[in-house]
Amino acid sequence: MYILGISCYYHDSSAALLKNGKIVAAAEEERFTRKKHDNSFPINAAKFCLKSQGISIKDVDYVGFYEKPLLKFERMLSQHMQSFPKSLKTFLSSMPSWMNEKLRIMSPIRKKLKYQGDVLFIEHHMAHAASSFLVSPFKKAAILTVDGVGEWTTTTYGLGEDNNIELMKEIKFPHSLGLLYSTITAYLGFSVNNSEYKVMGLSPYGDMNPLTNKYYKKLQKVIDVKSDGSFKFDMSYFKFHYADRMPSKKLCQLLGSPVRKGESEVGQRHKDIAAALQMVLESIMTKILNHVHKVTNCENIVLAGGVALNSVYNGKILKNTPFKKIWIQPNATDGGTSIGVVSYIYNVILGKKRTFVLKDAFLGPGYSTETVKKFLDKNKIKYSTFKNDKELVDTTAKLLAESNVIGWFQGKMEWGPRALGSRSILSNPCNPEMQEILNLKVKHREKFRPFAPVVCEDDALKYFDCDKPVPEPTDYMLMVYPIFKEWRKKIPSVTHVDGSGRLQTIRRSQNKLYYDVIKKFGSHTSIPILVNTSFNIRGEPIVCTPHDAYKCMMGTGIDYVVMSNFLIKREDNQRDIWDSEKLAID
Repeated sequence: MYILGISCYYHDSSAALLKNGKIVAAAEEERFTRKKHDNSFPINAAKFCLKSQGISIKDVDYVGFYEKPLLKFERMLSQHMQSFPKSLKTFLSSMPSWMNEKLRIMSPIRKKLKYQGDVLFIEHHMAHAASSFLVSPFKKAAILTVDGVGEWTTTTYGLGEDNNIELMKEIKFPHSLGLLYSTITAYLGFSVNNSEYKVMGLSPYGDMNPLTNKYYKKLQKVIDVKSDGSFKFDMSYFKFHYADRMPSKKLCQLLGSPVRKGESEVGQRHKDIAAALQMVLESIMTKILNHVHKVTNCENIVLAGGVALNSVYNGKILKNTPFKKIWIQPNATDGGTSIGVVSYIYNVILGKKRTFVLKDAFLGPGYSTETVKKFLDKNKIKYSTFKNDKELVDTTAKLLAESNVIGWFQGKMEWGPRALGSRSILSNPCNPEMQEILNLKVKHREKFRPFAPVVCEDDALKYFDCDKPVPEPTDYMLMVYPIFKEWRKKIPSVTHVDGSGRLQTIRRSQNKLYYDVIKKFGSHTSIPILVNTSFNIRGEPIVCTPHDAYKCMMGTGIDYVVMSNFLIKREDNQRDIWDSEKLAID
């Protein structure tokens, strides 16, 4: 049995394929179109999923969609009617996309996929819940989903047991922790649905003491929070329910200045506001989770929704709540709902027993050694060939120990927003200049942005103050933990200003070569940790194909790419960056 899941038309469109209860392929549309956060119908992602199994759309038994468009349209009409006439401009501008796309999802499914079978629609937050619980290692777990908004819902909690999910309570639009975070993201001059993680990364530069941060007290005026974590906004501080901008004049007055222009300097007050926002989020989330534990009496918790990507808070959950174990899937935001849809159809609607646990994120396209060699030869790219895996590992580790920046292109592409050792840029965390080198010469991004450390799971507790045993979400770079003080100065390029690191752990069973390179680097430096950042530049999706990887190297300060069984040196292939546009596509 094959089930295809679709998520699209808002942000991070994706497709996923389930075969007999197992997720066998999943990818986001942006990786194929090269358009960051592409929200179009995921035709390329869907075609990849089918091709990966050598099947056609005729072999698919069901197609599932990640929300109910009519219910969402009802909410949209309601919010605009309640805000009329202030909402007229936004209402008129949004109607074409509703009439042409969002209410007509059956049309592209029928026409673009040429699918004539049953299409099942799952509510947005149920898709989130299913995307985490049904592929988790837990037979029973409490569930919390928190994002911007689905149809009406912004927050839910419930309980999953075996192949059943019960969502018990919900908070509805416009009251939303996701939209609060996005509103302050916009106020700080960053892009919504793209840069919330920048605000999270900026927060440790601010005053993280709720007693002294004046903006923390100001933001508390915006939201009324009860002891069980339920909350309600004072909507006079917001405009997102009727306009295409999020902060109101009243919010700007509360925080003491207009919205920061994107090109202006990020000052200390902006850092303090980011810190205040993070503290508000953490306080509310902790109250919610404590209440969820009380209601469900369950020691396991799974999270989903965009707020579940807040890795700074995720690393505090087990310490600050009664839960003993936590699980979050690598693509917790809307892009990840396509695996929720297929799992819900198979396990809940069809009543099939759960037999699958998601143990790694490598669900995207992969390229054989022969395909990569053909691409390199066809484009007259100079390269050398590794004799075997040992030579690949030894050479790569030595180059990294010499502080070269390496593009790492191996195996199947990762599922989700984080590069996890398949499409990564790797470098030396012991070099105190590496953070600046990567930010300015490679990633072309803000100086304050931190980089993530990757360590083998069996070494993690030596360097990081992790929960014990090390939670599996660290495999997906979803937890921030303190670095032990004695190591912070030794790995400066992955130590954030507050002494923490957004940790990725790797187990050899997940990615043998990646694991071995980290260990070998440790034999050179006595510290088996690497910088791991996504193989892309600012504003672009993570690379997908050999063409994408080569083009990225030639346009940045990346020194080498280790692609399949080949080593490509940038200096050996000096050519104008624009020549890469003429490369033969893979």
